[in-house]
Amino acid sequence: MKIAHVAPLYESVPPRLYGGTERIVSYLTEALVDLGHEVTLFASGDSQTSAKLVAGRECALRLDPRPLKSEIAAHLSMLAQVRDRAREFDVIHFHLSHFLHFSFFEDIAERTVTTPHGRLDYVDLAPTYERFPRFPLISISHSQKAGLAKANWLATIHHGLPTGIYEPTFGATPEEPYLAFLGRFSRDKRPDRAIEIAMRSGLKLKLAAKIGDDDRAYFHEVVEPLIDGDRIVYVGEIEEHQKAEFLGKAAGLLFPIDWPEPFGLVAIEAMACSTPVIGWNCGALPEIIDHGVTGFIAESVDGAVAAVPDLLQLDRRKVRAVFEKRFSARRMAGDYLAAYARLIGVPSEAKAS
Repeated sequence: MKIAHVAPLYESVPPRLYGGTERIVSYLTEALVDLGHEVTLFASGDSQTSAKLVAGRECALRLDPRPLKSEIAAHLSMLAQVRDRAREFDVIHFHLSHFLHFSFFEDIAERTVTTPHGRLDYVDLAPTYERFPRFPLISISHSQKAGLAKANWLATIHHGLPTGIYEPTFGATPEEPYLAFLGRFSRDKRPDRAIEIAMRSGLKLKLAAKIGDDDRAYFHEVVEPLIDGDRIVYVGEIEEHQKAEFLGKAAGLLFPIDWPEPFGLVAIEAMACSTPVIGWNCGALPEIIDHGVTGFIAESVDGAVAAVPDLLQLDRRKVRAVFEKRFSARRMAGDYLAAYARLIGVPSEAKAS
């Protein structure tokens, strides 16, 4: 198959720092190339890929030091590039938010597929989609679909990671066991809950998280006063190559979100490192965490604190085994290929044409 992937321009593919969508686009495109397909990636020019790279702008928006940038103009320019080359592809797969591309591709909607990577309950999304009902969508969890229940859903495909990207750790618990928090310091991610759980459980908590511009006031007002540098330690925003050690040496990951998380990539990153997860009964997490096997689903801080002793007793080999079975990049790529095949009416085993 000849497949185009259109990534957001906010981060490179893969991202240097935080960036879940761009990371999944990277894993998916690399797996599709490995399976023999002809893949073209529309992304920022500083991306690293085995696919054919078409640069939408010279570098990712977030790490561009120039003060005056237009996110909308950059994406519109890239979409014009995709449109000019649309005839070259069997399938055009969009990973952009809020359906920005719909008006460009309405006449060939049936050859496109869109994976929304964020929440879908914004008030403007449903009426906008109703104007473009022919566009097929692929959700990243069953929970995510609730925001657009009547959309043209082609499939639900959970994220996957390369099985060799993180080294699983099955050895002894570190001398000083700690819990981990990884992601963003936002109200939705509830690092304050993670801190309370750790304090009440008696374990150290290490926080590795991005402080975004929108989250800066929340961090300084709510989270920062709770960081004592002893029991609660902020290690900064870590890069991809640092995750294996950070997660792999943790006794468990705390993921106490307070929003309808569409997937929760950090949960499977922890599982890849053989590290179990305590997550909230919210969004997609009940689909991702096998309760009592790869972690626990909690309803409250009390429930999460009560689960910590059991978390420490889980078999880390089983955590890794579940990851390999359910959340590999190869499985993800196979599921997308089957969806593409249904979309354009070819056998799902078809390779490069």
